[in-house]
Amino acid sequence: MHVCTYICIVKLEEALKTNRFLSERHKASLNIMYTAYWMKSHISQALKESGLTAEQFNVLRILKGSDPKAMCVKDIGSRMIEKSSNVPRIIDRLVIKKLVKRYNSEEDKRETMVQLTEKGIQLLEKTNRQVAEMTEQVIGTTEEDAAALNELLEKMRSSDL
Repeated sequence: MHVCTYICIVKLEEALKTNRFLSERHKASLNIMYTAYWMKSHISQALKESGLTAEQFNVLRILKGSDPKAMCVKDIGSRMIEKSSNVPRIIDRLVIKKLVKRYNSEEDKRETMVQLTEKGIQLLEKTNRQVAEMTEQVIGTTEEDAAALNELLEKMRSSDL
């Protein structure tokens, strides 16, 4: 896979065609949003062969974390990266692809449970490798820089009002 398949502009000023930012914090917030979109574009490209969206991949990974135990839709939704995702619709698509199975909870018939199928597990293993390879190619940092970035991002989110 070519590293610059979607967006290949390194400097934010070049990408947005401006150097007018209200402050470094303003520039950082735009940089984070731009980088998130850039990363999602690369992930979408890596998932294309598997026929999955980033949101479907996220649901499969969440389910893998509890495998072989099923999860309720509400719990899946609470763990999504994109909180605005329509989890029931995503699950509908995964059921059609036979990657997950859905059934009513034994304890509470109103609760829908979701579990990975063998086909879902196999596809997830394959796509995890593809996404990991892509990540290694596009994240041009050392482990130390990545750790520092993680710390800064977590610090930023901890100031959430």
